[in-house]
Amino acid sequence: MGAAGSRLEKALGDQFPEGERYFGLENYGNTCYCNSVLQALYFCVPFREQLLDYYANNKKPGDAEENILTCLADLFTQINSQKKKTGVIAPRRFVQRVKKQNEIFRGYMHQDAHEFLNFLLNELVDILEKESNAVKSSPETSPSEKIANGSKNPEANGLKKEPLVTWVHKNFQGILTNETRCLRCETVTARDETFLDLSLDIEQNSSITSCLKNFSSTETLHAEDKFFCDKCCSLQEAQKRMKIKKPPQVLVIHLKRFKYIEHLSRYKKLSYRVVFPLELKLSNTMEDTDSEYSLFAVVVHVGTGPNHGHYVSLVKSHDHWLCFDDDNVEMIDESAVQTFFGSANEYTNNTDHGYILFYESLAANGKS
Repeated sequence: MGAAGSRLEKALGDQFPEGERYFGLENYGNTCYCNSVLQALYFCVPFREQLLDYYANNKKPGDAEENILTCLADLFTQINSQKKKTGVIAPRRFVQRVKKQNEIFRGYMHQDAHEFLNFLLNELVDILEKESNAVKSSPETSPSEKIANGSKNPEANGLKKEPLVTWVHKNFQGILTNETRCLRCETVTARDETFLDLSLDIEQNSSITSCLKNFSSTETLHAEDKFFCDKCCSLQEAQKRMKIKKPPQVLVIHLKRFKYIEHLSRYKKLSYRVVFPLELKLSNTMEDTDSEYSLFAVVVHVGTGPNHGHYVSLVKSHDHWLCFDDDNVEMIDESAVQTFFGSANEYTNNTDHGYILFYESLAANGKS
């Protein structure tokens, strides 16, 4: 990326952010799904800072135990500590570790970026939880170390353990409430569940706001789908809806662009135009006020189908938008982001569509 890197430095000139690094990532045979997600996560600044902090405090000389968390932290540290402002880094160790850990990503086939993001975040959580449990069961650990990673009160309500809240959870985890109202006795049953991202069904010529409204719309359960009401002690017609109880600091939205078509017996890519705003107000929450978010990254799927194509990342860093396409990084205009909304008609040459959206809470940044 020599020439492209110097072009980028020239384009930013005096506005090149102090201490920031813009590095492309080498592609190891269809690893663009991985590179695009890594760039989005690197420019999720709270996540990056906590990962670097974790690594600085936990890396021990001669550590033989290598895992996805240490490989990711090592890669981010490598980028962050580069003397040059731009260039290309080879994420070889990280990619090898991913392939070793999960056979889905082993071949050279086109992979799904959302599936990879899910795998990665859950893997990081698992490692942090195991480490925390090991620390808690270790007799030499001081009480302050025991709460370094998560909940200060693991024993609550007698024997019930509070789930550990890692820094991955603190960034990405929100809480959904599944409410079911029995239409006979009006009793409402609510069940909470956590999420690290929201997967939204999409429609042609729609917006993120309308997709979120549909996500929280009321559904009637009747006929074979009746709900067993504990109060009535029988199956009853009911109304069900999903609401966001606690919005996350970083809201990750996955647009369901790949749909299984029964009569074709295969998945098809939906190139629908779905408008995603730079500033998003989340109104379908159980909180009194709207949660406000700002878009900082978009993973874009380029191509006509689910089994082939390419991924790139659009990233907002210090008020500049950049496009990360494997080892190539270039500045783009903010207005160019709307060219990735999708296509208003099915037959079009435009195959570059927003697939995973990353929004940061303005309240968390003290901007609202």
